[in-house]
Amino acid sequence: MRSIRQTAMLGLVAAMVLTGCASQQKWQEYREHSLQAAPAPAQTETDVGYYQSLVHQQANYSSNRRAEARLQQRYQGEQRMPLNHYVQGMMHDLIAVMDPGMADAIFAVTSFVYLDGPYDETDLLGNQLAESFMHEVHQFGLTQIDFKTTDFIRVTPQGDFVFSRDFLELREEQPIEYVLGGTLVRHQSGVMVNARLVGIDSKRVLAVAQGFIPQPVIAGLQPSERPQQVRLIQGAD
Repeated sequence: MRSIRQTAMLGLVAAMVLTGCASQQKWQEYREHSLQAAPAPAQTETDVGYYQSLVHQQANYSSNRRAEARLQQRYQGEQRMPLNHYVQGMMHDLIAVMDPGMADAIFAVTSFVYLDGPYDETDLLGNQLAESFMHEVHQFGLTQIDFKTTDFIRVTPQGDFVFSRDFLELREEQPIEYVLGGTLVRHQSGVMVNARLVGIDSKRVLAVAQGFIPQPVIAGLQPSERPQQVRLIQGAD
């Protein structure tokens, strides 16, 4: 009697195992069929390409800046950091919030002006900040134009010149999409810099950054104007 019962139990267990295997096989077939029938995800190669390109540019930019900082520290010792060191920090902040779609746009950099002064005047610091930002924009791999370049080379006894600040000598229309500029505010210990990226047509502010330049760094900039020498004239006896 016990043998008959054990045989029946073994048969029931075997049937359950076979049923479970068949159900698992059917479930696997169903999953494979569902995956094959599912629509392919939408292609976003363009967006992915923009972001990958931006990330790659940011990595190269950061690597180059770190290498420059190490060289500066090695060769300058305990000397103060140059102006470009502070511009690099502000450029990092601008790039961090920049739309990846702007990677192929055309940029221009203008002089920085004092917040409490006329917006059509600046000094050596304001112009040098523009030159430093032009360097950083190029290092990041963005396309920019120098709108101060004329269509000719002026040859004079003093030198050969292709740049001009006379608007009559420059092109009236420039293919500029975004402009980088900003304002300056003097402090007792230095100058506060407010930089921003603005759409030239929409006037929309797309990215902003702030930085502080210590006074010793600013004092290191030397104007090129030479002081007028006093001419000595021999007097009459």
